Amino acid sequence: MRRRGVTVLLGALLTTLLSIGVLGAPIPYVVLGPGPTVNTLGKEDGKDVIEVTGRETSTSAGQLRLTTVGVQPSVKLRSALAGWFSDDEAVVPRELVYPPGETQQEVEERNAEDFKVSQTSAETAALRELGFPVRVVVKTVAADGPSAGVLKPGDVVTSVDGQPVPVASRLTELIRAKPAGSRLTIGYTRDGAATTASVTSREQDGRPRIGIEIEQQQPHPFTIKIDLEDIGGPSAGLMFALGIVDKLTPEDLTGGRIIAGTGTIDDEGRVGPIGGIAQKLVGAREAGATAFLVPADNCAEAVRNPQPGLPLVRVGSLDEALAALETLRAGGQPTHC
Repeated sequence: MRRRGVTVLLGALLTTLLSIGVLGAPIPYVVLGPGPTVNTLGKEDGKDVIEVTGRETSTSAGQLRLTTVGVQPSVKLRSALAGWFSDDEAVVPRELVYPPGETQQEVEERNAEDFKVSQTSAETAALRELGFPVRVVVKTVAADGPSAGVLKPGDVVTSVDGQPVPVASRLTELIRAKPAGSRLTIGYTRDGAATTASVTSREQDGRPRIGIEIEQQQPHPFTIKIDLEDIGGPSAGLMFALGIVDKLTPEDLTGGRIIAGTGTIDDEGRVGPIGGIAQKLVGAREAGATAFLVPADNCAEAVRNPQPGLPLVRVGSLDEALAALETLRAGGQPTHC
């Protein structure tokens, strides 16, 4: 009886040790959870998140909080099981966050670069909203290219076949919209005089081109600096753009509320979808947000993951986001998801 008891005890101990080993084994998944939120109108580490030099800025009674997703990159079965049973976390295959063939460091470096691009696009979109237009300027003209003898460095391109060119990316889109060999009417200004010229596109590197190098300029008599570390990806663009507009206008966009949101933004102010909306909604709720700005393409997913007392406001552009905030300030109901 004593021997059998010892055998049972050893068996139980061995089973426990094996279970601990299995639960502690790494698996090819990551856990996504709510990340930190940041008030783009406030300070982080004692510094303004959005710093404007050379122009007076306004202050707001409320907050405009960008939201993030926390990633647990090294996951063991124990953590994965906890995540599967959590309402606030998600367990996803590792390759969705860290694609095969890319190291974790490479992914983080790309996210950091996307974050910088989102800041630049946020500034461009916000300044366009505030009346500082972009100029698409010819930087160089290829000597043997389609535009040689037609366009010159310093020309400001304004249209292609009558379609406006508000930003540099739009010029590229319009040229590529027609096959190589197409005759295009290029609108431009030179020395302040507006005119047009015909240029026939030519295939280069498999794409139609007109043989010019361009740069995007947006003259304004002040500087804007976004100072925020340890955050990556492009999804803060919308909230940065709103923060810039808020600081540079007398109106308090928040109406004294805590407004959270997410979304990429391009130079023309279009808001694009992001990942991790469910976790960002949790972070917004925990930060005390009273409304959440949701990219239109994320609405369906957001509706499936609601947070109590957190209205989901649908936005597809910077203009729509500003209109929604105006409606909230007036006590109305903006368009919801």
